[in-house]
Amino acid sequence: MSLISENIKYLRKKLGLTQEQFAERIDIKRSLVGAYEEGRADPRISNLIRMANIFGTSVDILINKDVSRLSEEELNVSKFKRGKEVLAITVDEHQRENIELVPQKAAAGYLNGYADPEYIQELPKFKLPILPTNATYRAFEISGDSMLPILPGTIIIGEYVDDVRDIKNGKTYILVTKSEGIVYKRVFNYINDNGKLFLVSDNRQYAPYQIGIEDVMEVWASKAYISVQFPDADDSKEVSTEQLASIVLDLQKEIIRLKENKK
Repeated sequence: MSLISENIKYLRKKLGLTQEQFAERIDIKRSLVGAYEEGRADPRISNLIRMANIFGTSVDILINKDVSRLSEEELNVSKFKRGKEVLAITVDEHQRENIELVPQKAAAGYLNGYADPEYIQELPKFKLPILPTNATYRAFEISGDSMLPILPGTIIIGEYVDDVRDIKNGKTYILVTKSEGIVYKRVFNYINDNGKLFLVSDNRQYAPYQIGIEDVMEVWASKAYISVQFPDADDSKEVSTEQLASIVLDLQKEIIRLKENKK
């Protein structure tokens, strides 16, 4: 019996579920659960994700660790980790992942349904062959003019980021957050310093601001965009990453100064 087979069987029994009950939870036949647990078949990625969701752990742990030897803390995912254990996806008839589109009108609902496979199933879907196939992508229609020359209504295609700590300074990301909703910003990572991310708009009329890591539900690194509008020539001037970093540094200094004045 393989490690993953033993893990599935162990965690299913730990939850007190029969094979029939577990099969219903992940929407497969009971006989397939038996095949998984006996090592006669390997779960597809979509089923692995559903099982990891139910077990409250990650796909990586489910595949690579002997879960019977892990503590509850080790079994549960780190609060910094936003792995595929919380990511609902859809696949086509060939088991290839789709790109789901979150239109502006669906943004509010996405905050509640982002981890619900049934909600994700209802989103529009498409393919983009130019993207590498070894990653998971989602598309978001942005609103507002804070990221000019990227215009309102542009669709940003993001690659899923498993760990928030992997955010690279000065790059643009779609962040799904509890307090701000879905935002598209240039991000600076200060998690190791103070547990914060600094969000900067390319449109200088919008002030940078910070959010706590606990506020972030999903992170998508921008990889492409689709728009039916072309930016004007005057809107094509870009601010360098160095200038943006300087703005963020000034903002941090101002926050520190305000804290010191309160003492």
